[in-house]
Amino acid sequence: MGPLAEGGFVLRRSLVLVAALVAALIVAATALAAGVTVRVEGKTQTIFGSVPAKVDAANALQALDLASTLGEFYYQLTHSSFGDYVSQIGKYPAAGSAGWVFKVNGVSPPVGADKVTLEDGDAVLWYWAEFGPNGGPPTLELKADGKNCYRVTSYDDAGKATAGSTAVLHVDGRRITTPLGRGCVGAHRGLVRAYAVGAVRSNSVK
Repeated sequence: MGPLAEGGFVLRRSLVLVAALVAALIVAATALAAGVTVRVEGKTQTIFGSVPAKVDAANALQALDLASTLGEFYYQLTHSSFGDYVSQIGKYPAAGSAGWVFKVNGVSPPVGADKVTLEDGDAVLWYWAEFGPNGGPPTLELKADGKNCYRVTSYDDAGKATAGSTAVLHVDGRRITTPLGRGCVGAHRGLVRAYAVGAVRSNSVK
């Protein structure tokens, strides 16, 4: 085999190896991704997924990135000595004791969004939070509980659940209180959501 032929063989072999490596990385990334839901609640309104959207993501930051593509909204990632963090979503940048945080299954993880390994069925929530002496605002979760009835649960930063007894259900222009965290709205056409003063609004449920 001449030098040119030998060189061509080596080049082809290198290209094959590179292609195989890229394919392996794609397969590995796909294998790492989990089927999760993601929702983004802004300072004044929902930014993405009032009914949480399904995406395949390996971590909470990737879930946000996929949501930003689907929802066509802007977010900014800032680098610091403590690691990367989300410094802005949509219109509002983090400032002072307020900024953008996330929960997975109602719990605020003690690590960065890119360090959280997601599993199938996880629920990722990104939201605007203003922090005080007791931490961030509680987040509300709404679930159907019987015909035209709904149950509201409030979660603190640690994921401790309590009945959302002060929440109000909004549907079709009506407002219904939730004694003991449960309320019935009667026949309705629109989506139902729960709101409470000082809390992050809930997901929407039909």
